[in-house]
Amino acid sequence: MPNRLANETSPYLLQHKDNPVDWYSWGEEALTRAREEDRPILLSIGYSACHWCHVMEHESFENAEIAELMNERFVNIKVDREERPDLDSLYMMAVQMMSGHGGWPMTVFMTPDGRPFYGGTYYPPEDRGPMPGFPRILQAVSDAYTNRRSEIDESADGLAGHLRKHFEFVPPAGSLDATIFDRALQGLAGQFDRINGGFGGAPKFPSPMAAELLLRIHTRTSSEHALSMAEFTLDKMARGGLYDQVGGGFHRYAVDAVWLVPHFEKMLYDNAQLAHVYTIAWQHTDEPFYRAIAEETLDYVMLEMTSPEGGFYSTQDADSEGHEGKFYAYTPAELRAAIGDEDGDQVAAILGATDRGSFEGSNVLSIPRVEDRMRWRSAEFTDARQRLYDARAKRIWPGRDEKILTAWNGMMMRAFATAAWVFDDDRYREAAVRNATFVRDHLYQDGRLLRSYKDGQARLNGYLEDYSNYIDGLLALYTATFDAAWISLATDLARTMISEFYEGGMFYDTGVSHEALVTRPRDAYDNATPSGNSVACDALLRLSHLTGDTEFARVANDVVSGFANIASEHPHGYARLLSAIDLAVGPTAEVVIVGDPVAPDTTAMLSSLRVAFLPRVFVATAPEGQDADTITLLADRPMSDGHATAYVCLNFACQLPTIDAEEMMEQLRSALT
Repeated sequence: MPNRLANETSPYLLQHKDNPVDWYSWGEEALTRAREEDRPILLSIGYSACHWCHVMEHESFENAEIAELMNERFVNIKVDREERPDLDSLYMMAVQMMSGHGGWPMTVFMTPDGRPFYGGTYYPPEDRGPMPGFPRILQAVSDAYTNRRSEIDESADGLAGHLRKHFEFVPPAGSLDATIFDRALQGLAGQFDRINGGFGGAPKFPSPMAAELLLRIHTRTSSEHALSMAEFTLDKMARGGLYDQVGGGFHRYAVDAVWLVPHFEKMLYDNAQLAHVYTIAWQHTDEPFYRAIAEETLDYVMLEMTSPEGGFYSTQDADSEGHEGKFYAYTPAELRAAIGDEDGDQVAAILGATDRGSFEGSNVLSIPRVEDRMRWRSAEFTDARQRLYDARAKRIWPGRDEKILTAWNGMMMRAFATAAWVFDDDRYREAAVRNATFVRDHLYQDGRLLRSYKDGQARLNGYLEDYSNYIDGLLALYTATFDAAWISLATDLARTMISEFYEGGMFYDTGVSHEALVTRPRDAYDNATPSGNSVACDALLRLSHLTGDTEFARVANDVVSGFANIASEHPHGYARLLSAIDLAVGPTAEVVIVGDPVAPDTTAMLSSLRVAFLPRVFVATAPEGQDADTITLLADRPMSDGHATAYVCLNFACQLPTIDAEEMMEQLRSALT
């Protein structure tokens, strides 16, 4: 018989519905039972694309004897970390405090009131060397809870206190000035892998926020070192096995230091951030390879990760047929079978496939030679690329988590909208508009955002990251469409975000109306996804420029001032926050173009702007007299003799209006130097 998880919509929870474990989802039913029966809670947190989550399920949660032990002694709760980032953040910090490391699957033992007292990650079904088996852990924890309760309570009280202290910490405020970026550049250079690109060693994760920060620093300081670190990293990642050379899109991370063998799951948030940074890298450098990678990644999302209604799915699994990476790996013989012997040999040489192999007897495809990176994308290999994709499509596909998360959709909407603006591509513009409309229509109810949508159901209160990333996407969408309705929606959401999440100089991750937990989590650290604080500050600063609402800027400046010192000392962990600080420090400029957005003289001005990487410039466009109620930059801006007219402004002072695109760009360059 299926357990209670059969009533959930999360694919991760549904994967466990046939376990013999008496699983609960997080909620009052489970917590009440734990209190009434005075049982410890076993909390298991993971996500659908997690390889080791699948392993632990098969080894332990499908094991009748282990399940019986769990059911007899614990109230068992299963949580999808992607649905409940608050629980994941809170209890992951607890596990890290207890064990010194974290990861998924996460296993936490806690009292009925939610105080953790023991935890770890993956446990095997039996003792393996120094690693205790899961049954032994269950018995030991249960025995301690029953027979040494005072010790358990003392440990739980102490850990709860440490958690409160951690999440309530606000660093002393620092000054906002340009020297922050000198220190940040120095810090990134110290972590940079000069041989392979990226930061640190194996396992190696993509760092799109750090790459964008380096591009921003280059625009500010003309540091060639900043630019070369960004470009070297972007090149190495996209030529490695981290990138899917057949179908497009990036895997989660590389298990090695050279970007060759990935952990094969594909996450929407990685591809959103990477598509964005490759787009702006092309804008900044005019390197065709970056544009190709951005477009291929977005095309992959449109083809494989987009719902019929326009929402973006969350993840694709690493595993298929019970083996990690089987869907993506090839032998030279498989390449020849897919595209013919002669072409197959050529393709094998370009994609680094050998008889020896690079992954379990097969090959993770990569592009070892720089000179082949655009050759593989040339007309010479168009047919071979399609044949290879079609042949792979006949394999058994990895599973796909089709829940739609507001925060991750906001990230991907931003990527599509940025590409629509930079490349002037209507396909990407339409994808961004459809997504913004989907979220507005299905995940925005009674003035509040919800977190997750699946099978026609929207559920769970939105978190700070949902608000901040959706607002961020709407701002990018305005630049791609110049439809002021998106700014109006972003403004309403920003006011709700401040009232719901902002307190004491920082944003909390959960709103004031959220359920009470052991403590209220908040963080500004940029991890695999940017922190809600970072994105909120970035978005509020931009929104303040467009709308003239100084409260948005005041709140954002309070937050970034508090983290200025720690961000400059640890730039890789605060890269998106440093991008917000880049706006706060300035100089910033506004460009208002008054005219018909589709008229030739207006589009000429817009074309000059779209091909230039101008991260501290805000652009607004409308016909004369329109949209000024929403976007105050447009107020009192007449056209000159019926021509599209540009107004370039810096620090509330404007240059003389001009009808010439080249003069507009010269005024802008002068304003920013």
